[in-house]
Amino acid sequence: MQFQQLVYFLAVAETSHFTRAAEVSGVAQPSLSKQIRNLEEELGSPLFSRARGNITLTPAGEALLPFAQRIVTDMRTARREIEELAGMRRGRVRLGATPSLCAGLLADALAGFHAGYPGVELRVDEGGSRDLIHALGRGELDLALIILPLHSSDPAFVTTPVLRESLVVVSSVNAPPPTDRGSMRVTELRDRPLVMFRPGYDLRESTLQACRATGFEPRMAVEGGEMDAVLRFVEAGLGLAVVPSMVLKNRPGLRGTPLVLPRLLRTIAMAHRKDVEPAHAARAFRHYLMRHLAGLPQEELGDDLEVISATPGE
Repeated sequence: MQFQQLVYFLAVAETSHFTRAAEVSGVAQPSLSKQIRNLEEELGSPLFSRARGNITLTPAGEALLPFAQRIVTDMRTARREIEELAGMRRGRVRLGATPSLCAGLLADALAGFHAGYPGVELRVDEGGSRDLIHALGRGELDLALIILPLHSSDPAFVTTPVLRESLVVVSSVNAPPPTDRGSMRVTELRDRPLVMFRPGYDLRESTLQACRATGFEPRMAVEGGEMDAVLRFVEAGLGLAVVPSMVLKNRPGLRGTPLVLPRLLRTIAMAHRKDVEPAHAARAFRHYLMRHLAGLPQEELGDDLEVISATPGE
């Protein structure tokens, strides 16, 4: 039994026609028919009923069909993996990431990976952590940089913590500082107008939980924004916002004030579905990102960002 015979068998089974199956397979019809006959002789049973040009599977053909589909699919997957491995000429990485990462550390990592593997298609979906988790669970992403912890209702994922960062209060440089000290307490956000992210953003939930834990409901000046909109609203003086410190890079119109008592931290993890092993291109990007983060000097990361699990062996 040869692999190509199974490919021809599936083509006939799908088209119910020898001539159309030959056209789909890119082979002459007599050659395809001969290979099907050879397969039938080897198996000792006809696979198709050819009564008056009506091509249907025999019981033997129906028994072979799922095995042939599995074998052909596995062989094509193996071939694609080997082709990707041989120089990473082709492939695709569907990555999900939060807006703060897209605007900060991720851009340089993507540029470096693309320079090394220009044949790999990179697609980045930007969104809140909860939205990314849902997309990952639906199979729309290969990898996602999400915020821990996951919720009990989320599908099973493999997660590798990579970064721990502090959240800061961001304000406009054109407005007075929100405090005379170099830091703020969460309680000092009481009665301050806040610019709030839309539902689905982990930052929204973190801010709400921190305020409620200290006994007050935050007062919102504007809510429902994405990252860039939130930062622009703050620059315009509409209010304060709680954001990761990394988004302040290249934003001269904003100032960041560290939060203390309690200090708000979040952990970023690389995640993929437990029941689906990422393709070679996605695994290569994951390895590259870990190595990239491990090589960043601390002065570039700053005091509010810490690499916690980013070794090349991950």
